[in-house]
Amino acid sequence: MADYFKGNTEYFPGIKKISYEGPKSDNPLAFKYYDPEKTVGGKKMKDHLRFAVAYWHSFCADGSDPFGSATHVHPWTADASSPMEAAEHKLDAAFEFFTKLGAEYYCFHDRDMAPEGSSPAESEKNLMAIVAKAKERQKATGVNLLWGTANMFNHPRFMNGAATNPEFKVVALAASQIKTAIDATIELGGEGYTFWGGREGYMSLLNTDLKREKDHLAMILTMARDYARGRGFKGMFYIEPKPMEPSKHQYDFDVETVAGFLRHYGLDKDFRMNIEANHAELAGHDFFHELETAASMGLFGSVDANRGDPMNGWDTDQFPTSYTETALAMYAILRAGGFTTGGLNFDAKIRRNSVDPADLFEAHIGGMDAFAAGLIAAQRMIDDGKLSGFVKQRYASFDSGEGAKFEKGGMSLQELAALGTVYGNAGITSGKQERLENIVNQYLLNL
Repeated sequence: MADYFKGNTEYFPGIKKISYEGPKSDNPLAFKYYDPEKTVGGKKMKDHLRFAVAYWHSFCADGSDPFGSATHVHPWTADASSPMEAAEHKLDAAFEFFTKLGAEYYCFHDRDMAPEGSSPAESEKNLMAIVAKAKERQKATGVNLLWGTANMFNHPRFMNGAATNPEFKVVALAASQIKTAIDATIELGGEGYTFWGGREGYMSLLNTDLKREKDHLAMILTMARDYARGRGFKGMFYIEPKPMEPSKHQYDFDVETVAGFLRHYGLDKDFRMNIEANHAELAGHDFFHELETAASMGLFGSVDANRGDPMNGWDTDQFPTSYTETALAMYAILRAGGFTTGGLNFDAKIRRNSVDPADLFEAHIGGMDAFAAGLIAAQRMIDDGKLSGFVKQRYASFDSGEGAKFEKGGMSLQELAALGTVYGNAGITSGKQERLENIVNQYLLNL
């Protein structure tokens, strides 16, 4: 990977390319567990993990919140004479960051890359102008686009939804924005395209035709798929589940809900899940659960890597630091076959009071180390086979005899009930949950 900042304005001066120094290093700007060339399970770490940087949080977020103004001052916008010049400076800062961090992918919303114009035509012109420059920087550095998406939740026109808006004109404007974002993704060689329905839901059922809105959402997704495929796009489409916030109820509530939606509308062959840890928590699940659920249905695709605050029922988008959580996540991902077009996108932001340029690097380093450590532990879990062996034994009664006959659908309810009358007292067998949790800790403590 080439350094982009050489010969250009350096927005992160004094920070050199981040390198692996091992777990004994006390250098905050060095990896402790992420060694990109290290082989784990026959595959390089960087190829297992496919780290991506989220353009929006890293280069657009300014630290503001509902109770306070911006605290992050971005040098890449300070000396710009126009919004488009600021967008190009931001692009330079982003590629400097990618190459210094050693991340091989990034993800973006259309409005992260380029400012919205006074008309859809001007917005498209702005985006494609920056896309042309991004394409040059990708070629110069070897950094690639993991996936693109459209921001259809910030603008006031989308306050009642985008694809699910009750006004047809807004639906048409949403389609225009999706088309342009798909064009941008294709032009940049993106490996996927993501839909997050931040406003695709309702605040009150009293003013909502729920069936009609979901039909419209499915229609837009179908049209988007057909358009992209017609343009030769062979990548995967992702739905990112989230239960609420900003809407009271979003139609992409969780993995199970989205799976039912996709299958109902015949979209499950082209769409997979982009699973976010913080969204899983807001839905009342954990990250491991949502990954396992998607994998069990063949719908696992990609990951937005972050965490929430268990004491705060809000989408806090913090960087992942729990090695237990990342180990279980990587265990699920590896058993699902690993990433193909997806990866680990850090949809996470530094805190409002983290105002030093180095903080953005340290946050990503910590997240990358957490998933690298999780990968090592997860591979040990798989190689050792204790966890999978226990599960196999727990369900062994379905592998032969009457249990196998039942599982294959070769038994009527009367036959099954007749067997139940003779089995008597059964089911008092320990699940050994505590033992299994202790085993996971053993893998983690032997990094």
